[in-house]
Amino acid sequence: MDRIVVKGGGPLAGRIEISGAKNACLALMPATLLSEEPLTLTNAPRLSDIRTMSVLLESLGAEISTMQGGKVLAMSSHAADNHVADYDIVRKMRASNLVLGPLLARHGHAVVSLPGGCAIGARPMDLHISALEAMGAQIDLRDGYLHAEAKGGLKGADITLRFASVGATENTVMAATLAKGTTILRNAAREPEIVDLVECLRKMGAQIEGEGTATITIEGVDRLHGATHPVVADRIETGTYMLAPAIAGGEVELVGGRMDLLGAFCEKLDACGIELSETGTGLIAKRRNGRVDAVNVVTEVFPGFPTDLQAQMMAVMCTANGVSVLEERIFENRFMHAPELIRMGAHIDVQGGIATVTGVEKLRGAPVMATDLRASVSLILAALAAEGETVVNRVYHLDRGYERVEEKLGAVGARIERVSE
Repeated sequence: MDRIVVKGGGPLAGRIEISGAKNACLALMPATLLSEEPLTLTNAPRLSDIRTMSVLLESLGAEISTMQGGKVLAMSSHAADNHVADYDIVRKMRASNLVLGPLLARHGHAVVSLPGGCAIGARPMDLHISALEAMGAQIDLRDGYLHAEAKGGLKGADITLRFASVGATENTVMAATLAKGTTILRNAAREPEIVDLVECLRKMGAQIEGEGTATITIEGVDRLHGATHPVVADRIETGTYMLAPAIAGGEVELVGGRMDLLGAFCEKLDACGIELSETGTGLIAKRRNGRVDAVNVVTEVFPGFPTDLQAQMMAVMCTANGVSVLEERIFENRFMHAPELIRMGAHIDVQGGIATVTGVEKLRGAPVMATDLRASVSLILAALAAEGETVVNRVYHLDRGYERVEEKLGAVGARIERVSE
């Protein structure tokens, strides 16, 4: 099993190229099931989660080929006739549930295993199920599988989500593109990944309005055609690498990074002493002075502070001036990185969904264990500023969402390497 070894100390300098968004690509890929014509995605990230989704789609009968070293995905579902998403594949990744809506829309039936992924909370499927049931589907849970059927096809409906779930919004929007009539989805998620999905679906012939707002309207069509679509830049990867010079010092240019996708996050960085500036090709991040100042953070649905950047922000707050309070409102069990940061000398007190962090001057290198995707990279960020050597174990989590992290950070001066046992 691979490990990441980091020797702390020294500022960062140079350029990091931002990859396509994992969460956007994972939603775009199942859209191929909606059409018999080819769907090609460019700027795709090269990640284990993308490979898992490819395996799942191929198991359903889709044909997928990669080009340009994996950055282009050419997909065709003209012969996709299997409607069973098997547990052995789905258990590896939460986003596997995004085949449910397209399968129902295309075939009128689907059997999908309950999904897996990082252990950061229950994240139940009830929102997906209730939305699809409102569109006429009958869904039963048997032996760990959702058995869904829509006799006569899905029908448009007026749906209000109890919570602005990204996954439920994506599943519902994809299903509604081929439903009969008009679907109005209220309290919809507004994340950039939703906007990116809708832009792709619109290129395929879908009739959708309101993406990026809380109300999305979809007018069902008889069929969708093929398209070529670039995956939007990964805002979570961008935010992660914006924090690298915040904790280690120096100046880093993030090529392809977009500040407009990270409004609330950028406001917090400005408040704690990080200077951000846009360039013709991306953005530059650097500290204004020495140690950053402590700031309080509350995770919220977009456009609020992203839960997927909470662990990384905590790592930076570990060496900030003052005391910061981080409140996690999206997922339970998402402070599992705190005990590992404490092993490195951080002062963190966790009470339920609130973590209080008292900044220290220096962290110390230590052997630590990654507990989930974002926690793993938070430990790497902390290691950049720690004295001595840090060994991050169980980095298979990392490979689910960060493309060649050791190469990207190594290119800007970090002393980091991947070691295979």
